[in-house]
Amino acid sequence: MIIGIIWAIVAGLMLGLYALPNKFTRDFREENTWGLFFMLTMFLVPIVATLAIMKGVGAVYGDPDVRAVLPKMVVTSVLWGIGVMMWGKAIHHIGMSLGFSIFIGTVILVGSLLPFFVDGLPPTNALVAISIGLFFVLLGIVANGRAGMMRERDEASKGARKEPGRKSMAAGITIAVIGGLLATGFSFANAVGRPALHVASLAQGNPEWVTALAVMFPIFLSGGVIMAGYFAWQLSAKKAWGAFRTPAFGRNFLLILIMAFFHYAASAVFAYAAFRLGAVGNTVGYAIFNTSCVVTAIVSGIVVGEWKNASAGARCSLHIGLACMVLGILVISYGNKLAADSAPEATAASGSINPVSQS
Repeated sequence: MIIGIIWAIVAGLMLGLYALPNKFTRDFREENTWGLFFMLTMFLVPIVATLAIMKGVGAVYGDPDVRAVLPKMVVTSVLWGIGVMMWGKAIHHIGMSLGFSIFIGTVILVGSLLPFFVDGLPPTNALVAISIGLFFVLLGIVANGRAGMMRERDEASKGARKEPGRKSMAAGITIAVIGGLLATGFSFANAVGRPALHVASLAQGNPEWVTALAVMFPIFLSGGVIMAGYFAWQLSAKKAWGAFRTPAFGRNFLLILIMAFFHYAASAVFAYAAFRLGAVGNTVGYAIFNTSCVVTAIVSGIVVGEWKNASAGARCSLHIGLACMVLGILVISYGNKLAADSAPEATAASGSINPVSQS
């Protein structure tokens, strides 16, 4: 179990840090940074990882049952892709601390409610625990939003220069929330495609956790198509293609490749952590992964100076939001454990994917 816990922490650190390198790119506009990032994380990294790790790739996706579910996965994968794209824009406009906490909080909030509509309500004790956890996550989102609005006022009162193209705090928060709602499309794609892909992957001699890679591959490629079209349009409309010819391109490419690797690898590493944790992978692993991710992102945002012009009140609201989210995640995890204990046949499947790790 110790190995599984360590890998869950590593996965959370990867996702929490994935956007940090974009703070250090030079001469790139928003469209250059995020356009290149999405091309790498949606196409290059998944293709290389899938071919390198998964056995019998052609046979897995050529399986008749898999071919039957792939079209259904594509639609919700596109919605997820739009949501992740909006997450990147939210981070650009409101910073890592708020971009992560509000987006991921929204995904946790909605993602925890979806099973109620699909599978029905869990036992009363589990439902109460999950509801309490969701309440604290919602409080965390509200507190973080309030912290952001206070920070914007503080920066304006101190005459802090606003970066060109950066939207208001309210607009950035709205983008993060809508992106979080759309990103839950990953959960639907996973639910539709995982059973067939799991059987096909095992038939080729792959370990159970590799099913996560099998599920992620078509989802990433489908979501990447919409991103490619959007950023090609944005780069042309804003005449930003020329920014790629900067002398800093090599440095920028390396930083963005690190972003892409961390973003994708966080999901694969969490799947492996859940596998090593066994039956508690989606409860204990869920709590460790999401807690370490949110804490890492918020601390990183503070370290790089996102809150240097914010008042003590704004920072206090941010800390309260963080505490509420962490508490909510832990309580939801406990509620999920109660639900799993009441239905032994529905224990956490090895190699499952945490939907937040795909947001």
